[in-house]
Amino acid sequence: MKPVFYPNWQEKVIFSPEGPQPQLLAESEKLKVIIGSLDVGQEIPPHPEALAVYHFLEGTGWMTVDDERHPVRAGATVITPEGAKRGVEAETRLVFLATRIA
Repeated sequence: MKPVFYPNWQEKVIFSPEGPQPQLLAESEKLKVIIGSLDVGQEIPPHPEALAVYHFLEGTGWMTVDDERHPVRAGATVITPEGAKRGVEAETRLVFLATRIA
C-alpha cells in the first residue's frame, strides 16, 4: 500500500437524506479506513464486525457496542473487539473515521 495524504478530511464528508455514504480512504487485505457521516437522526444499526477503531471528528451522538451505549462527540475514540455488534446514532451531524482491522 502506498502512502496516502488527505490535507482536509472535511472534503471527503457527504451528508445525504438517503443515509450514510461512507467514503473509502484506504483499503488493503488487512485494513479498511473510511470517513463516515450521519445527518441529524440518522443511524447505522448495530451489526457484528471485525476489530475496529472509531474516532469522532465532529458532532454528537451515541455508539452502541454490544449492549452498551456510549455518548460520543468530537475527540472521542471507541475501540471495538472482533465480533462485537456496533452501531452509531447521530444527535447532530456526526462525522467519524473508522478503521477496520482484519
